Amino acid sequence: MHFGTELILIGAALVVLAIIAGMFSSRLGAPLLLVFLGLGMLAGEDGPGGIEFGNFHTTYLVGSVALAIILFDGGLRTPRSVLRIALTPALSLATVGVLVTAVVAGIIAVYALNMTPLQGFLVGATVASTDAAAVFILLHAHGTEIAKRVSATLELESGINDPMAVFLTVVAVQWLLQPETSLSFHTLLYFVQQMGGGAVIGAIGGYILLNVINRVEISTGLYPILAVSGALIVFSGAQLADASGFLAVYLAGLVLGNNRHRADSVISRFHDGLAWLAQIVMFLVLGLVVTPRDLMSDIGGQVILAVGLILVARPLAVWLSLIPFRFTWQEKAFIAWVGLRGAVPIFLASIPVIAGVPNGMLYFNVAFVVVLFSLVVQGWTVSRAAQVLGLELPPPPETPERQEIELPQSVDRDAAGWSVAPASPALSQPFAALPLPKRTKIIAVIREGALVNRTTLDRLQVEDYVIALAPPEQVIALDALFSTPIRRRRRLMPVELGEFVFEAEVKLGQVCTMYGVPFEPLDHGRSLAEFLNDRLEGNVVVGDRVKIGEVELVVRQMDKDRITKVGLEIEPEAERLPILRFWRRLKSMLSGTA
Repeated sequence: MHFGTELILIGAALVVLAIIAGMFSSRLGAPLLLVFLGLGMLAGEDGPGGIEFGNFHTTYLVGSVALAIILFDGGLRTPRSVLRIALTPALSLATVGVLVTAVVAGIIAVYALNMTPLQGFLVGATVASTDAAAVFILLHAHGTEIAKRVSATLELESGINDPMAVFLTVVAVQWLLQPETSLSFHTLLYFVQQMGGGAVIGAIGGYILLNVINRVEISTGLYPILAVSGALIVFSGAQLADASGFLAVYLAGLVLGNNRHRADSVISRFHDGLAWLAQIVMFLVLGLVVTPRDLMSDIGGQVILAVGLILVARPLAVWLSLIPFRFTWQEKAFIAWVGLRGAVPIFLASIPVIAGVPNGMLYFNVAFVVVLFSLVVQGWTVSRAAQVLGLELPPPPETPERQEIELPQSVDRDAAGWSVAPASPALSQPFAALPLPKRTKIIAVIREGALVNRTTLDRLQVEDYVIALAPPEQVIALDALFSTPIRRRRRLMPVELGEFVFEAEVKLGQVCTMYGVPFEPLDHGRSLAEFLNDRLEGNVVVGDRVKIGEVELVVRQMDKDRITKVGLEIEPEAERLPILRFWRRLKSMLSGTA
């Protein structure tokens, strides 16, 4: 009886410690997942905690459930706009990129760790995929905003590349256990079954779950439990059908998150907390199962592999995968650098141990060192890399906390409440003249706990509580109306979105004439928006640039798919980007000393 109670006490205490440690570490810029992993190691048999835990079957089960929850939450939070601008490059990275990474990392492992080619390929397969939890957290750490096309590609890639890595790992394990096995039609059929089956089961399962949630009448608090239970059914059902459960559960979340359903905000908040718990538990368990002294047996070769993965394998995979797509060298460099490894490689490296591959613990230890190195080196520098490469965007408005109000599904508008923030645009105009989106209506204003008569209300005040009805697609516009405008950060942005700002309807000829920029006569009468859309071939995002002579036009602001403001950047790229300024000064110094 006491053993069970002690287990509960230890488990709960570790989670509390992980949360508190994460709170303090975030102030130092340390990656949260590194903190969770480190705390698990400290609690393990080589640390002060002294907990002996080496059950890889339990580790695999916990990791599977946790990863399924994390991927489902990632799908819930992936809007259609991300798919529109990033699906094809993300698919390329998740398939071709993972394969190239596995092969190149495998070659490095052969020489760095004195392995056979097949053993090296297994190592490469386990560390080939980026980690959804690490990417989702670190891309948005400390309020950092990255160019949308880049962040969308990285997030989507991390959500869908696990199935490819699982497939390669399982195939490599089979080859090691049965050396006479070779690449055959059955192997390719297995790949199609994994990917195709996971996609079909995930899509169908997602729509079934959506209909169940919208049709059943239950307590609001039960909808999130219904959603996560349905997600785990999709995951386990796909696994039992020998398809990719990880791809299936991500697609199920994608379907549910992009369609109207009951208890939307309740499900979203519940899964946000549940995904955090899954990440904490998974990293704590993975930290517990490792024996730190065993990591030192060939630490030099493992570090060489980690460095090679970051500087050779990942960049080569990114470059080859993104050849057909419109990415600048800065964007490719950032995507290569943010190939973050997290729990997934360690989780995959437990497969050889469970399968009984000779020296199975070697693969686990190698993956663990690679993950630690990735989190320390890459995880600590994500924000800085975005600044140096000029991909960091100005921060978004500080959105007030929006409170969703549940309405029947037959109603085609959402109801929500906002607390009016200081300096918000809503305070600068009379109440009757507020620029409300189409089909939007304010139905109540509450001030100091009492309803205000809207017919006689002159202006809103700070902390007034506004309740409005709006179409789902217009809710974000109300967020901006009641929020504090963008404030300049304490440090200067490395790249501003243009030194001069124009409305998108302004004619290109006017701007070029004003600043003495050459342009084609046929473009004279075109608006800046028309010119940019044509040059960028659609799928435009904030931060996209088009060079005209010595200057650049920059997409500065958008309303959904429509460009609304354009910046004019006069400063040359070599002066604008810190990395190019550094390189120019270095060359100048070297030439001066020659």
